[in-house]
Order: sequence, then C-alpha cells, then structure tokens
Amino acid sequence: MSRSIAGASLLELRVTDLGIIEELSVLLERGLTVVSGETGAGKTLVMTALALLGGARADSSMVRSGASEARIEGRFFDPAIEDEIVLVRVVPLDGRSRAYVNGGLVTIGELSERCGSLVDLHGQHSHQSLLDPAVQTNLLDRFCGEPAFHALEGYRAARSKLSEAQRKLDDLGGDERARAREMDLLKFQIDELVSASLKDPNEADSLESEEELLADAEAHQIALRTAYEALQGVAADAVGAATSALVGRPPFAAHETRIRGLQAEISDVAHDLRATLESVVVDPTRLAAVQERRRLLRELGRKYGASCGEMIAFLDAAQVRYDEIASHAERASAAESEIASALSAQHESAKLLTEVRREAALRLASAVEAHLARLAMPSARFEVQVDDGEETDDGGDRVVFLLSANTGEPLRPLARAASGGELSRSMLAVRVALHSAESNAGVKVGVVPLLVFDEVDAGIGGEAGIAVGRELADLGGAGQVLCVTHLAQVAAFADNQIVVTKRSVGKRTIATAEVVSGEARISELSRMLAGVGSSEHARRHAQELINSASSARSSTKTGKAK
Repeated sequence: MSRSIAGASLLELRVTDLGIIEELSVLLERGLTVVSGETGAGKTLVMTALALLGGARADSSMVRSGASEARIEGRFFDPAIEDEIVLVRVVPLDGRSRAYVNGGLVTIGELSERCGSLVDLHGQHSHQSLLDPAVQTNLLDRFCGEPAFHALEGYRAARSKLSEAQRKLDDLGGDERARAREMDLLKFQIDELVSASLKDPNEADSLESEEELLADAEAHQIALRTAYEALQGVAADAVGAATSALVGRPPFAAHETRIRGLQAEISDVAHDLRATLESVVVDPTRLAAVQERRRLLRELGRKYGASCGEMIAFLDAAQVRYDEIASHAERASAAESEIASALSAQHESAKLLTEVRREAALRLASAVEAHLARLAMPSARFEVQVDDGEETDDGGDRVVFLLSANTGEPLRPLARAASGGELSRSMLAVRVALHSAESNAGVKVGVVPLLVFDEVDAGIGGEAGIAVGRELADLGGAGQVLCVTHLAQVAAFADNQIVVTKRSVGKRTIATAEVVSGEARISELSRMLAGVGSSEHARRHAQELINSASSARSSTKTGKAK
C-alpha cells in the first residue's frame, strides 16, 4: 500500500513589538534555515513568537516597552488543505490575548490545535511533542512502516466490529422481567384490537351516518313520501300549466325553455326521493348493532387512538414490537457471538501489533543511539519500551522512550532524563532515524510539520557541531527545518541563514532580522567563529566550513541516489 508524505512550511513570519523586536519580517524557504546572532540580540524571540502561535502562555511583560500590544503573524502552507493559512496571536499590555485563523477570531486552544499540526517545536519541555505517549507510539509505527500500519488497520477494524456488536446488544436491553411485562401488555392490546376487526380507517364516520338514518327511520319515511307526492302532484301540475301557457309565443321562448328545465329537474328529484324512500327501513336490530359498534370504537379510541386509522397503526406497531421481543433471545445470542468473535480478533490483532512494535523498538533504539553518538552524546543509551497497556484506538501497548544521557545513569522517560539540549538532540536523533528508515523503505507516511530546534547544539562544538549540522540538513531535505544556533559548524549546513541583530535608536534597543548570503553570510559565520572583529583567518575558516558542508551534502545526495 502506497502512502504519501507532505510537508507543512512557514512561508512568512512577522513579529511586532515583542520584547526588543519593534518590527521583524522574514520570508522563509524550504530546507534548513538557521537563525543566528549575538547573545542578547533577540534570536530566541523567534522561538518565543512561534511558541505563542502554538498556544504558549502569554504574559504582558512580553510586550515591547511603550507599545500597547505584541503581534505575531505566521503565513503557512498547510498540506492538509493544500493552501495557505494565516495564524495570528495578539498579546495586549492589558487584558487577555487574542487569536485569529485566516482573519477569524478563534480560541487559544483552536489556534494551538491548528499550529500543532504545522509546527513541531523542540527545545523547551512544554512544547516537545516527543514527550507525548501517543506521539511516541506514532513515531515507532512510522519507523516500523507497513507491518505496523497493516497490523494497526486490522486492530482498528476488529475494534470497530466489536463496538458495533456491543451496540446491538445494548439496544436489545437486558431486563428479562421488564420484557415479559411488556410482552403481556402487548399481547392484550393486540388481542383486543384484532378482535375488533378493524379494517376501514373511516368506519367511525360511516357508522355515525348510518345511526342517524336508522334512529328516526319512520319519520324519515314520512318526510320523504310527503316530498315525493308534492313533487309528483301539485308541483308537476303547476309547472305543466306554466309551460302550456307559453307554448307558441316566440317573445317568451326563453322563459318556456327555463320552465321545461324545471319540469325535468322536478321529475329527476322525484325519482331520487322515491328510491331513497324505498331504501329507508325500520330495523331496530341493525340500529342496536350500529350503536354497540360505535360504543366499542369509542372505548378503544380512548386507549389506542382518536380514529380507526390511528388504532390500526397502533396495532401494526404493537405487532412489530411484540415480534422483536419474542426474538430477543435469538438476536441477543447472535450479538453475543459477534462480540466474542470481534473480541478474539481484536486481541489477536493487538498481539500481532505488539510483536511488530517490539521488533521495531529494538531497531529504532539502536539507530537513535548511533545518531546520539554523532551528536556529542557518546555514552547515551536509548530504549523504546513497549508494555501492555489499556486498549485504545492505537492498540493495547504503552510505548515509552527511555534515555540515559550519561554513563552510570539509569534509563528514565525522556522528560525526566534529559536537559533541554539533550532532549532536543534526542528528538533530532529520533527524527533522523525515522527519516532514514522511511527513505530507505521508499515509503513515507503522514504530514511532516515544520521542525523547530532550539538549544540542539548546547554544550557542543567542533566535530559534534558538524554532525548536528549534517543531521539537521538531512532532515531539511525532507521538509522545512528551523534551528536557532550559535555554532558556525551548524550554520554552515543551512540552505538559508537569518541573522538577528540589535541596534540602539535613541534610547531604545531594537532587534532586526535579515536573510544573508554570499559575503554577508561568510562575515556572520566568521563572527560566530571568532567573535566581534573577526580575523581574516576566521573568514577563511568560515568559507572552508561552507565548502565542506556543501561537499558533505552533495556526497550524501549522491549516496542516496545510488
């Protein structure tokens, strides 16, 4: 199964009135970007700005003196939506901070969630995703590759089936006595309605009309006979006389026509009256039956519906429910069987996933230790512990990354075993090991965030610094990496370099940032090597570092191409 990888990237960062920064705006490229500058120049404020975009706690002391608020804006490319997204954090001197996504006001939590998928910040414990057990589990699975993802997919499929089977059983209910009581009631209701032989939804209206006719049948007969005789006698004679009087008189032909129409209408009505008269019979037995039927329908209506149609619908629903309860045992047994089968499949999948992870854990630990040795931590021991844990959507394992940074120290969880610099280098080692494994397998999984490292080169120099730079450059080849550094050996490997400087304007100190290249970059690297007033020797050394880094990167790419 092919999996694709996409990289999030920071395209532009604008910071206003944060600390000593009055206004800083930089455009960033992909690859490795280093941020350098003299101590106190404000380069760590770049990390602070990104941390604030990630939801870090804001403090009014962060606002530049004399300003009303600090504002941080980041324009990112978000591969999840394949489009740009703008995140903004505003820290006022008074009041609570505000957050915006693409111009819309959001909560700090929502800002943190959006930024968290775009930026992975390392260097301060509160922002290191590596300390999250879920992240450690995911990193181990990514290192393992397809075997882990296949096992995880099988586990999640079994877990989904288990949830569905459990839902079916829960829907059936579990109180046997309550079901028995409901069945007794339903049977009584069904028998009562069935015995009433309800078929016509309009029966009640028909019976009402029939009762009205039967209840006064004799008087109805007299009225019908009187009306019939009047039409056949007096009315017919009078209309006939009127017609005869106008026959043969053209001026009154219209009147004659209308009278002849009346004559025909009277004849039709008389015929209908006679037919109705013959249909009306005095039938006390039928009247009593109709009245009894109406009484029964009224009694049923008080319990089952205002009309015969509603009572018929009630009967149908009651029959369906009765059948459901009657088949409860059979359906419950089927659901329980499904649960047992799904539970067995989940346990088997979890067992397979654990085996796959434990095998990969040994390889990941070995790879990370090798990289830590290159990162000036030669005595470090790294272990990936996979223990039994609570079953969740990620499996039934509890994955913990353990580190012993120095000889004689016991293995401890990363959060308790490493300083800020050691933790950043451990994160770097894990990232590079993962990148190497995915590159070698030709399979890349998920969305690669912008990786930000601070203090990763703390306490090292020389060859160790070159190793750190090489590792960072290797990561930058897969996406975007941003690193604050004080080492020229690290900065030499950068694709892009940003220099943060501070200057005095009147009685104020202001920090600015500039992307440097060519001679300006050589000057910055020589300053990093020799300090202010760097010598010509430092400049030559800086150029040698850049050339050496370029050659090392070229050889690395050539080796990968082979």
